[in-house]
Amino acid sequence: MPHEFDPGYGAEPFRSLCQNYPDTTVFPPADFRVEWGPIFHRGRLDGSARMLVIGQDPAAHETIARRILVGEAGQRLQGFLHRLGIDRSYVMVNTFLYSVYGQSGGEKHKHDSGLVAYRNQWLDALLDGSGVEAVVALGGLADDAWTQWKATVTGKKYAGGYVKITHPTFPESSGAGDPAKKKANTKLLLQNWNAGMAVLHPLILHPDTPRPLVPYGNAFAPEDLQEIPEADLPAGLPAWMRSLKAWASRTGTTPASKRATITVKVPKGFMP
Repeated sequence: MPHEFDPGYGAEPFRSLCQNYPDTTVFPPADFRVEWGPIFHRGRLDGSARMLVIGQDPAAHETIARRILVGEAGQRLQGFLHRLGIDRSYVMVNTFLYSVYGQSGGEKHKHDSGLVAYRNQWLDALLDGSGVEAVVALGGLADDAWTQWKATVTGKKYAGGYVKITHPTFPESSGAGDPAKKKANTKLLLQNWNAGMAVLHPLILHPDTPRPLVPYGNAFAPEDLQEIPEADLPAGLPAWMRSLKAWASRTGTTPASKRATITVKVPKGFMP
């Protein structure tokens, strides 16, 4: 059985963007996990994307898979795109090329000129003269990234739609470990996503699979998390790296050891 895979960054302008990515002079190690390297994108780079998603920053799963939004946030997002009829024709980039270290790092550097300039090159490459019909920002930092790009000469030419939605992991990040708060915040998130889908659905003129718009309920159903497509990941990555199972986590007994260590474990059900 043949396997699809992401062909990578051989074509311009993405080849040059990957060759000339910014280093610690742009992303300070005190605020970004530069030791794990940059993680550039996920999805189509061949001009076929109809939707662009702007995320925030890569986490543990993304660091190992070398593509963004492959963990739970990505699986929830995949379900969101599915409801809009977008199964393949998307491309994703992050606000930050490296994982943010510490909660204040992103806010502190969101307007740094070198960081913004490099990110804008990616947005230029993906949106200037493209067939992208709508852009979705996941959270406030992504929305700020979009606002900065829209103020540029290239950004002003983009005439497609745009929606900011709540970040997919908001229920966990704001719940402080309280199940009741997580439940309430999940309901708020899905209400926000329903409003976002109502705006986006008529803007997608060329969906992969036309579907009637069905809103979310008050909680995520099992089918609301979708596996990451094989075509989005580098060749040869095992199926469990795109599954709904958690398989990577930062571990350690000190901040330094936790920063330096990602534990990867094959999930149950995937061992021979």
